[in-house]
Amino acid sequence: MASSPLRVLAIATLLLGTALTRQVPAQDRGDLAPHSILRSLQFVQDSVVLGDHSAGEMQRFLLAKMDERLRTADPSVFDDPRNVDAALIYAMSGGNPATLEYLASRDVAGNFDSRVADALRKYLGGKGTLVAKSIGAMATEYRDQKIGPYLALVSGNVSVAHDPKEALAFYDWARLTAPGTIVEEAALRRSVAISLDAGLVDQGVAYSRKYARRFVHSPYASQFVDLFVDLVVKHYGQIHEEDLDATVAFMDADRRREVFLRIARAAAIAARSDLARLASERAEALAGAPTGGPEALARLYGGLANIPTGDVAEAMRAITDIPQDALSPRDRALREAAQAIAEQVLNPPAQASLGQAIPVKLNGTDDAGTPAALPGDEVAGPAASGEISPDGRAVEIDPEFQTFVDSGRSKLSAIDDLLKEEDP
Repeated sequence: MASSPLRVLAIATLLLGTALTRQVPAQDRGDLAPHSILRSLQFVQDSVVLGDHSAGEMQRFLLAKMDERLRTADPSVFDDPRNVDAALIYAMSGGNPATLEYLASRDVAGNFDSRVADALRKYLGGKGTLVAKSIGAMATEYRDQKIGPYLALVSGNVSVAHDPKEALAFYDWARLTAPGTIVEEAALRRSVAISLDAGLVDQGVAYSRKYARRFVHSPYASQFVDLFVDLVVKHYGQIHEEDLDATVAFMDADRRREVFLRIARAAAIAARSDLARLASERAEALAGAPTGGPEALARLYGGLANIPTGDVAEAMRAITDIPQDALSPRDRALREAAQAIAEQVLNPPAQASLGQAIPVKLNGTDDAGTPAALPGDEVAGPAASGEISPDGRAVEIDPEFQTFVDSGRSKLSAIDDLLKEEDP
């Protein structure tokens, strides 16, 4: 259950206030030790990913407070290894990279491990792939220390490009050593992304289920849903209905409906009619009034899925009856494209197109009845290139039928352009 804003504020204040009573060096008396501020920062960050979005303002405050404290601290403060760890974790938790650079340059006492500091500076400077191997080794070396989970997360980030499975191993270690934290949330979400890109379907489903169970209220959950929808649509067949149900079971009804709608839309665009129908039916079953909003979207995507089936007329009526103001501009464009295709399917062919014109001899192979290769546009089939008659002659295409084909192609081109806009 997400913490209330007052509870987060009270606990963070308590942590800060308790730290004030602790003994610190004389020159720093009255100032908080960096590791004390870090405890409050970690608590607030974990509260955010567990669903308390109101804690975001406190997180920004503590990041700024931590940055100020690190920059103004006497170098002797870092004789305490806890404060060194705090500085490194701060840098890996969204802190100012320049602050780590500043601290490392003033470290004449050798309190900072120069290998870790140098590797993190390169990583934070966008050159992490250059030090991927060394960061991985340090993650193993420090795996049982406070900075271990953060180094494992960084190691996973820089390992993705050359070894996705190694990256998953680092993410697994990060989340297992920091359960319920922002580290676990990031590790799980990125593990879903890697599984999707690498085609590791079973692992992707398992990570998705863990994420939905733990972090469905995270402000980053929308990124997870994007990944999960893509995973389901691309691999439906390997992913079964029960896998889908097991993942969304951890969500409330509104979130489940949103996920089903997004799956239905993506599946309809990808011509995965079976999945689009299933997701549309699930979304509509979770809806309330049957006139607008999510209900209209469920009907639209279900209708799109039914256009390729035998009952095109019924699908056409279903999407035409949806009120215009119930759809976004993008969904209106999608409906218009679907209507154009359905109309072409429903229009009967003209009588003249059923006849044959004077046949013309085909210039082809010795065996004129069996062409050596498909001519021209093989996707369009015989209608686009001239149909071969049994005696080796080609039938000239009726001009009206050709106009019908060209019109259909232009509609398909328009839909292709629309789908490109839908998938930036």
